[in-house]
Amino acid sequence: MRWRLLAAMALALGASGAAAQSPIPNDPFLSVPAPASRPVPRPPQAAPRPAQAPAASFPVGIGQSFRDCPDCPEMVVIPAGSFVMGSPEGEVGAGDEGPRRSVRVSAPLAVGRFHVTVGEYRSFVSATGRPDGGSCFVWTGSQSQDTPGRNWRSPGFAQSDRDPVVCASWEDSQAYAGWLSGRTGRGYRLLTEAQWEYAARAGTQTRWWWGDDEAAQCRHANGGDAATRSGVPGASNWTVASCNDGFAYTSPVGRFLANRFGLHDMGGNGWQWVQDCYGNNYRGAPADASRAVTTGGCSARVLRGGSWGSTPQVLRAAHRYGVAPGIRDLDIGFRLARTPG
Repeated sequence: MRWRLLAAMALALGASGAAAQSPIPNDPFLSVPAPASRPVPRPPQAAPRPAQAPAASFPVGIGQSFRDCPDCPEMVVIPAGSFVMGSPEGEVGAGDEGPRRSVRVSAPLAVGRFHVTVGEYRSFVSATGRPDGGSCFVWTGSQSQDTPGRNWRSPGFAQSDRDPVVCASWEDSQAYAGWLSGRTGRGYRLLTEAQWEYAARAGTQTRWWWGDDEAAQCRHANGGDAATRSGVPGASNWTVASCNDGFAYTSPVGRFLANRFGLHDMGGNGWQWVQDCYGNNYRGAPADASRAVTTGGCSARVLRGGSWGSTPQVLRAAHRYGVAPGIRDLDIGFRLARTPG
């Protein structure tokens, strides 16, 4: 079995109808909705260059970074702008990546330079006493299994405090953001899905933020590759990139090249929760990136970015998936945004 959470996906995605679609082996852990037909969009206009106005109500300017406390996540201020969201005609993706639409980011936004790390999450747990959770889906060498005793402290492989925290549910991310907001007096939260794709693309419209060259993956993202095949039990037949990044599982954050906004690991290392409820297309989605999609019952929340075991196809900027918000999994974590003020 090369996919994980099939039963959980059926429960999580039942309301959206995605569970009825056949999974395809795009990722060794997550089943992906099969491609579906969608309207052919008119060719999009080139996205305007991001605004370069000074960042209002942030302690630093556009492109600069800051921390609100010594063990707070490092944040980078990214510019306002607009972009075309979704996968273009001819890019092989799932049917939930369209229809394409223009989305605006009307004001500068601070985004975590990295995923929230193990060390940062440890500070939160130490301060709040939040339970680690009774179990986490981990890889057994032949399948993904919900395993008692596995959690963010012990996801089934070794991590440093600088690795991205995994085995973190959407609910855990909400608790962490709320704690950080109360501690600093600032507005921390997950990115909306539109803000995430804007931040990941960083002004590009290619499959990956670094371009359309799959062979360049190992310089830019910790995804499935030769190191995964050789270092993960049972991964010898996984579909991976034809390169070697040196990391079978997660890597310390910042080991791969940043995108044009100065953000690392927007693709790979760990899946990232975003704020939105999952829907199986973008019809009716807002053009204002600050507005999360909250329709559809929210039985599933959106994941973005792929992980250390993902195929290049899954690491694309347009790729998305929906999972029940209470799921904890060995390659799911999060990064935060911070509002001005």
